[in-house]
Amino acid sequence: MSRLSDLRFRAATAFQRRVGNPVLRRLPLQTVLETTGRVSGLPRPTPVGGRRVGNSFWLVSEFGERSQYVRNIKADPRVRVRIRGRWHTGTAHLLPDDDPVARLRTLPRFNSVGVRAFGTDLLTVRVDLDG
Repeated sequence: MSRLSDLRFRAATAFQRRVGNPVLRRLPLQTVLETTGRVSGLPRPTPVGGRRVGNSFWLVSEFGERSQYVRNIKADPRVRVRIRGRWHTGTAHLLPDDDPVARLRTLPRFNSVGVRAFGTDLLTVRVDLDG
């Protein structure tokens, strides 16, 4: 990873951890992905942008496998997603062969712009929702 990419990663994750995520996850209509902490075993809610298509929820991780929630998914793919105020359980799948830039074109524009601007290692994630 280049020095500039590393700097962007550190700046973005510091802002998200201390400011963005604590505020956004409290908003009732914000989409939230809840994973299980790979070390603590505790629920880890993360605000995300994405879109439900049928029984799947699609999102793109801006830092790929460096994202904490992606690392948690690798340890335990069972997740919950809050969409429009309702929680859904499901199984997350990391899709490294999917084209994340093309996928972003199908997702909500506001979030996609931020992911493209700050992202350094995009990775598509699909959550297959139960029922």
